[in-house]
Amino acid sequence: MLLATLMSALMTTAVPAAPDPEIVLDQGRILGRAEAGIAAFQNLPYAAPPVGPLRWRPPERALGWTDVRDATRPGAICVQPPANGDPGVGPLPMSEDCLTLNVWTPQAASGPLPVMVWIHGGAYNNGSGTAALYDGTSLARRGVVVVTINYRLGRLGFFDHPALALNRAPEEPAGNYGVMDQIAALEWVRDNIGRFGGDPGQVTIFGESAGGVAVTQLMVAPAARGLFHRAVVQSGLGRQRSALLDQDRPGRPSAQSLGVAFARGVGLPVPDAEALRALPAEATLSPAPVFSTDNLVVDGRVVPEDVVEAFAAGRQAPVPMIIGTNSAEFWWIRPGSPGVYGQTDDALTDAEYEALVQAYGGQAGYDASVVSDLIFNEPARHLARLHATAGNPTWMYRFDVVAEGNPEPSGGATHASERPYVFDTLHTLGRPVGERDVRAAGAMADYWTGFARSADPNAEGRVVWPRVEGDQLMEFTNDGPVAGPVPYGERLDLIAAYFARIRP
Repeated sequence: MLLATLMSALMTTAVPAAPDPEIVLDQGRILGRAEAGIAAFQNLPYAAPPVGPLRWRPPERALGWTDVRDATRPGAICVQPPANGDPGVGPLPMSEDCLTLNVWTPQAASGPLPVMVWIHGGAYNNGSGTAALYDGTSLARRGVVVVTINYRLGRLGFFDHPALALNRAPEEPAGNYGVMDQIAALEWVRDNIGRFGGDPGQVTIFGESAGGVAVTQLMVAPAARGLFHRAVVQSGLGRQRSALLDQDRPGRPSAQSLGVAFARGVGLPVPDAEALRALPAEATLSPAPVFSTDNLVVDGRVVPEDVVEAFAAGRQAPVPMIIGTNSAEFWWIRPGSPGVYGQTDDALTDAEYEALVQAYGGQAGYDASVVSDLIFNEPARHLARLHATAGNPTWMYRFDVVAEGNPEPSGGATHASERPYVFDTLHTLGRPVGERDVRAAGAMADYWTGFARSADPNAEGRVVWPRVEGDQLMEFTNDGPVAGPVPYGERLDLIAAYFARIRP
């Protein structure tokens, strides 16, 4: 008995724990953390802190370091208002010094692996790449390298003012600093991801809500061309119209006009660039910028035109694309609700309105679903059709999985509810989930990583996901994936005709 005990103790001490992984980058050496075969590295700077004279400037190259950098803890999230319960925000502190990213990679993989770069949502006002919701471990177990990023938000990320224009060279890009950050992160991935076992020639960008919009903006951004090779757009709108950088349009002030109004509101009626850059970061949070009017900017350089116009002309990146929406996106917003989205049907003629009410089966159906169809479902179908017509492999999806513990009377899958299924991080929901949720998360994560691997979500053993030709899609349901036609095509056709009339 004594001998057996001694042998057991020797065997226990003879197997040392796997050492934490170290990687040498051009910037310096980093120390990550390994757990169950996945190495994680957090808080890696991909650009210099955009503070002081670098506020409202294009991102500059990150500085290096001499000591080993601790990459085992998350960095600061970018400056933003309170989270209001969104699990995609991540832990405090927050800071302007926030241009960092996180990497998860399998330790035992052989050969370069496909890379998936996540761009978080949050209306370009909230969110981060550090949230537990976006932990890349489960996806990395499927044989990919996962990268999540922070980028400047709100007025620190999407802003301009005539005083700033006077303080920069004519050729310097402006306004879309958050999008410039995303491009800088992709450049970092191109230059460094090979050190983590990733293939810089197989990069998939994927994002949800504002992050989905970012994916489409990157698809039309000249500076992003060649930095990614596949794209996934989750609830990324599609027909949005942006403010111009310095030209007002009827009913749509420019980014600079919005900047002037903000500066006056904080007591700077005639500021210079130095005075603007001296404002406390928290002063930029109020009044809260509106995504659709304040944070979407066509600056002529970084984002040269609106996404829908670029897609219509075939000027988007010619990469395979998955695009889709959720079945009850904005279920709580009705026509006439306060805010921009409640006004989306205001320009309907009487005949258009009556035809749509009939297509929805009555007023109650119209009120419940028309806003989601106007903002998400028809625009996604429109972009999918345009992308496929241009000769690019395109797949559509509709997410209709409702967690068994869902407390909302949504009647379907609400906006952003697909995120823990895509990342297979159901444990972050904070409420009970059932076996059907586990199966749905496994299926979505498999399809997404399969697409990153082969530019096609299909693989042996999966339900065949048809391309969008003929308006086909994959519907993720409580009973599993089901391929079929785009639901409610008649009502979407009526909405498409409405958009064609008001935005020819």
